[in-house]
Amino acid sequence: MSELSIEAKRAGEGIAYLKVTGSLDATTYEKMEKQIEALFAHSFYKLMIDLEGVHYISSAGAGVFIAAIGNAQDHNGNMILINPSAQVEDVFAILGLKEIFGFAANMEEAQALLK
Repeated sequence: MSELSIEAKRAGEGIAYLKVTGSLDATTYEKMEKQIEALFAHSFYKLMIDLEGVHYISSAGAGVFIAAIGNAQDHNGNMILINPSAQVEDVFAILGLKEIFGFAANMEEAQALLK
């Protein structure tokens, strides 16, 4: 069974940092979805999502981010994906999503992209 761990913390006014580890797939995407919805419910619309520890993402996992970015942008927010592995980045490229999401090498770069 797939495992997914998400640590979320406040990183500024309306900004949250999420450190995600494990697999983001059909068996775990709902956990990610609920975490993002909870952040939106508390007016955190600028999300920095650290994917360095994600070794696998499926189209269902990527779909969580696709569904959420519109909501974030509707509230003057955005989602920046930090340091995804080559495999994870390839999934975003194959799905044609690299133009939709901001990518950063680290938290500092992500914060600059959110300003």
